[in-house]
Amino acid sequence: MAAFVGALKKLSICLILWLYTLPFLQGGSDYYDFKYPFIKRASSFWASSSSFSSSNTDEASYDYIIVGGGTAGCPLAATLSQNFSVLVLERGGVPFSNVNVSFLSNFHIALADTSPTSASQPFVSTDGVINARARVLGGGTCINAGFYTRANSGFIRRVGWDERLVNESYPWVEKQIIHQPKLAQWQGAFKDSLLDAGVSPYNGFTYDHIHGTKVGGTLFDRFGRRHTAAELLASANPKMLTVLVYATVQKVLFDQTGRRPRAMGVIFKDENGNQHQAFLTNNRRSEVILSCGAIGTPQMLMLSGIGPKAELDKLNISMVLRNEFVGKGMADNPMNSVFVPTNRPVEQSLIQTVGITKMGVYIESSSGFGQSQDSIRCHHGILSAEIGQLSTIPPKQRTPEAIQAFIKRKRDLPHEAFKGGFILEKIARPISTGHLNLVNTNIDDNPSVTFNYFHNPHDLQRCVDGIRMAAKVIQSKHFTNFTRCDKPTVEKLLNMSVKANINLIPKHTNDTKSLEQFCKDTVITIWHYHGGCHVGKVVNPELKVLGTNRLRIVDGSTFNESPGTNPQGTVLMMGRYMGVKILRRRLGKAAHL
Repeated sequence: MAAFVGALKKLSICLILWLYTLPFLQGGSDYYDFKYPFIKRASSFWASSSSFSSSNTDEASYDYIIVGGGTAGCPLAATLSQNFSVLVLERGGVPFSNVNVSFLSNFHIALADTSPTSASQPFVSTDGVINARARVLGGGTCINAGFYTRANSGFIRRVGWDERLVNESYPWVEKQIIHQPKLAQWQGAFKDSLLDAGVSPYNGFTYDHIHGTKVGGTLFDRFGRRHTAAELLASANPKMLTVLVYATVQKVLFDQTGRRPRAMGVIFKDENGNQHQAFLTNNRRSEVILSCGAIGTPQMLMLSGIGPKAELDKLNISMVLRNEFVGKGMADNPMNSVFVPTNRPVEQSLIQTVGITKMGVYIESSSGFGQSQDSIRCHHGILSAEIGQLSTIPPKQRTPEAIQAFIKRKRDLPHEAFKGGFILEKIARPISTGHLNLVNTNIDDNPSVTFNYFHNPHDLQRCVDGIRMAAKVIQSKHFTNFTRCDKPTVEKLLNMSVKANINLIPKHTNDTKSLEQFCKDTVITIWHYHGGCHVGKVVNPELKVLGTNRLRIVDGSTFNESPGTNPQGTVLMMGRYMGVKILRRRLGKAAHL
């Protein structure tokens, strides 16, 4: 009887899930036509360009043009549309009918998709680390591991934000798309092991950033379905918002007749390659707002003529405004992972539990994104999701020799490594920084990015401390009891990790006794890169671009550090926060919020 009830319960959940996702899978465009009537393909722009127009031109004009409908751009657009006309230009498509985006079980597949229409665009930094950028409405919230947490209070103070408005803006996001996770067994064992290793106290489920061990929020609901920043657009005023997908902005247009260059609008191309222009209204408070992310925004500024002189000169870009700091101070939080084999089946889980240590290291874990024993014999285009990198080597690096080397590494690993999970450690607030440079004038191509991982010795020492902590966690009786494996030696764990890890950095597989060398060899990313348009150097405290009028930046390119253990919660909040701040500054009590 109990078995029958259990089966019936599972069937009911599957039926609910099917009904819940049917609108997305069956005629997904019909769904967003109904719920989000303002989302249209970029090629429809001329037909709909009469929606908002200024008094002295036949062209469409808007109070705000937001370049990038991502993690910050969506909440920003939803907020500004309450009072003003807003145009959002997003280079990617919609996430609603994309099963690789929508389901936790397909998380690694979305990142492995390197096709031109993928929601994820791969790039490799000059350091040799494989990385990814979002290319979809909803931005990084569509392709990340879903973990949600607020920033530490010190970050809010350091950036000078209004704490009261911050504490109003976080819940606005949380009520719409954030969930409390059902803790996976792997995550429970990880929690107990963190406490056993001394990462205490246990703070339970909380959004707050507190030293110790905690369970955070997630974008995934109880059915394993992802909720993204794109859903925040449901809070917009549909009469005042236009969102164009497959709209690739090529540059910002400026009026340079005055004392300072004044943003006028943008040039963008649609999915068919046709060029369009969109303009701001004549109101001096109208703005172009860049929300292209830490890679896209400095790239967009330089392609628009704002940046270092040498950078613009080498590609014959007409200078609008010289600023030597654009693209400087790029940083990424280096991550290293240690793999945990298991002799029991493990369910899929992304980050739910996190250890916030006092030594400037965060400890997290994931499980179950392995492969079957048969598929270990396949190369999958050098797919590395099962061993923690969760990305792919781009096509140019997929040489026959590289593929064969990868297959051999997989065959040499015990199958248990693919059935388990991994413990990762991430450096908080790295001191090492790098830079971003243009490769060409094609906005579709990635710029060259250098992060200089572990250039500062203090960062390297913190990595060593983090690896030692990760080893303690794995060797805890809670983990060995759960995995049903003997207590592994640190040397065994590290050797297995070096062989499995995928980046383009030369390996020293016989030198894992040196934790410093292990950190350098196995560094990967967890996609928390930031910087390139810092406050005081590229933008002022209100995030307006220095030396210009009507141009602002709202995204992580303005950050000196990645907030909290994972930045997406704060970037989501930032979009709402800046939208409210702009409306209140412009309208006072008349703002409709």
